[in-house]
Amino acid sequence: MGLEVHVELSTKTKIFCGCSTAFGGAPNSHTCPVCIGMPGSLPVLNRGAVERAVRAGLALNCEIQELSLFDRKNYFYPDLPKDYQISQLYRPICKNGHVDLDMGAYVRRVSIREIHMEEDAGKLIHDAGGSLVDYNRCGVPLIEIVSNPDLRMPDEVTAFLERLREILVYMDVSDCKMQEGSMRADVNLSVKPENSAKLGVRTETKNMNSFKAIRRAIEFETRRQIAVLEGGGTVRQETRRWDDGLGETCAMRSKENAQDYRYFPDPDLVPVHVSREWVDRARAALPESAEEKRRRYRENFGVGEDLAEILTSARELALLFEEAAAFSGCPADAANAVAGDVLRLMKETGADVGQLRVDGKKIGEAIRLTAKGKINRGVGRQLIEEIYKNDIDPEEYVREKGLLLVEDRAVLEEAAVGTLAENPQTVEDYRKGKEKAFGFLVGETMRRLKGRASPQAVNALLKEKLEEAGVSVNLARKATDASAAKAGERREKEVLLASPGLKKRLDVPDGKGRDRRRESGERREEEIPRVRIS
Repeated sequence: MGLEVHVELSTKTKIFCGCSTAFGGAPNSHTCPVCIGMPGSLPVLNRGAVERAVRAGLALNCEIQELSLFDRKNYFYPDLPKDYQISQLYRPICKNGHVDLDMGAYVRRVSIREIHMEEDAGKLIHDAGGSLVDYNRCGVPLIEIVSNPDLRMPDEVTAFLERLREILVYMDVSDCKMQEGSMRADVNLSVKPENSAKLGVRTETKNMNSFKAIRRAIEFETRRQIAVLEGGGTVRQETRRWDDGLGETCAMRSKENAQDYRYFPDPDLVPVHVSREWVDRARAALPESAEEKRRRYRENFGVGEDLAEILTSARELALLFEEAAAFSGCPADAANAVAGDVLRLMKETGADVGQLRVDGKKIGEAIRLTAKGKINRGVGRQLIEEIYKNDIDPEEYVREKGLLLVEDRAVLEEAAVGTLAENPQTVEDYRKGKEKAFGFLVGETMRRLKGRASPQAVNALLKEKLEEAGVSVNLARKATDASAAKAGERREKEVLLASPGLKKRLDVPDGKGRDRRRESGERREEEIPRVRIS
């Protein structure tokens, strides 16, 4: 299989006139005498289109031709008002490139025969009342990337198109939005006996703009051609179209050759000269590719391979990550926020990555506030969601909502002291070496503070208070204490904690369950031994 991939260039205006290339305008609103072929109109080449074609060629390892020419491709169709298309046949701008595909078990090199510039045709709209034509797309600048027949499997075709799209988007050649027709492919396919060196007769399936449709068309056309040959028939060289509803290709017309189009040099356009200096400047100014970004993320930020793949799956995500990482100074947290929270929100809202309008600096600020212990991670995720949905200012939001973590030592101390006072049995369990008991104390203190405290700060303060009270974990005595507990030794102790504010008599229950505070005024009938834990 070989592909002809048509890619709309990301210029603001058309290739030979000043009309807008914006998608979705009212029918026939982006037109002028040049792009609708009025007599006496003359084309003027858009320099930006040439620059993008050169960038594409360099990124695809092509030889940039110093001299290229435009030709007229003559055919008659309602969406082509001039009755010819301006293209490049004899002297295309780029030749002899390649793309390497990592297929896991092997690497497939796909050679690129040429890249040529041309103008797009209009769009026909068919309905029950007849056919309508919209010339807005007429004259939109294209490059056509023509590969040699190096592809063997549908998976390779998909991998090639995905790689091509990634390269062209990162090089700012095109947005490659297949749903808008910015990237579409013609598949040239033939089959041959397994041990034959000669290629079979090819068919061309035209203008497919989704990977799923391309895969299905390849699978159907392969089966169809094999069935024709096995039935003793002959495959005709023809142009076919894919009917997605029927799930099959249908013949459109016999396949034309170059002589059928009566190509000749366009007399209204001068030759295009691309100097070596221009090529060198263009090469030096090439943007960082997705592959280079992935390598940099792994080496400089310590981002894993899978996460780097996610972050570079769209240029908008990569730019968002880099901005958030630079502002926060926490690249690992920024990577997780973008690949986790932002992508989740995009999925929930059905947003397209091309419509992503999230301020990376604000995401970075939310990450920075979390990393500095000003807010907890739950609030950090809440901030990212509010930034995504409402573009809030993170610092103002947490102040207004009272979400900043408590840093007042007196408030933290009051909560910690209260927790220890109400849970003497848990304190005793901690003294015996039960490490989970300390986690319970941290959780209870956080509950008192309504989650508005740093777990690290609470952890440190509780340990400080326990040490002040002479309570420490003696792991060496853990086995002895456990053995005594199993033997049924049941004790009641009163813990006297030495720190200020805890000079209070605490009751330790008999181990049957949760600690219970004695109600005000209640007195025990039996004498409780007073024990200082050390």
